Amino acid sequence: MKFDGLSTGYRRALWAVIAINAAMFAVEIGAGALSGSVALAADSLDFLADSLTYGLSLWVIGRPLVWRSRAALFKGLSLAVMGVGVFVATIWQTFVLGVPEAFVMSGVGALALAANVVSVVILFRWRDGDANVRSVWLCSRNDAIGNVAVVGAGVAVWLTTSGWPDVIVAGAMALLFLRSAAAILRQSLEELRQDRTGVVPLAGE
Repeated sequence: MKFDGLSTGYRRALWAVIAINAAMFAVEIGAGALSGSVALAADSLDFLADSLTYGLSLWVIGRPLVWRSRAALFKGLSLAVMGVGVFVATIWQTFVLGVPEAFVMSGVGALALAANVVSVVILFRWRDGDANVRSVWLCSRNDAIGNVAVVGAGVAVWLTTSGWPDVIVAGAMALLFLRSAAAILRQSLEELRQDRTGVVPLAGE
């Protein structure tokens, strides 16, 4: 049976990652507004979504498979909505806003990258499991990838004095959110089907 999160170590890891994500949301939402970077704003929303959905993941640990799968389904849908939102913000950046502040982008992006690398290291041993556990890992991995891209975009904005690198990175992050959402939704729906047919027993049975 796939790991379902029933581990004291995993619970502690989730609490640590929730605290990291909540703190970085506060930092990045302010920095995104200050610099005019849609990539930073997108990443701050990702931190907020992660802190909330990790809390949901923590709450459903030990509950029946159907609860855990529905929680993962909710997280997948949230990622999809966030991906669409970032795409819309990218279009807004392209046609309305000016060139973002490159140094703020790169500096805060580097800080966010460090926070996400710590989160990835904390969660690495629990990267495989049921849809609920797997979704936590995918979200953290996406954050680290996104922050590498944000730092690179900040450098490219500085070198080109153009806002297009920021727009391109934000668009790429939107696609990453949507791809991960699709993976989470597929696994959670499969687990729900298995639960209805009795192929996979409920936790605790």
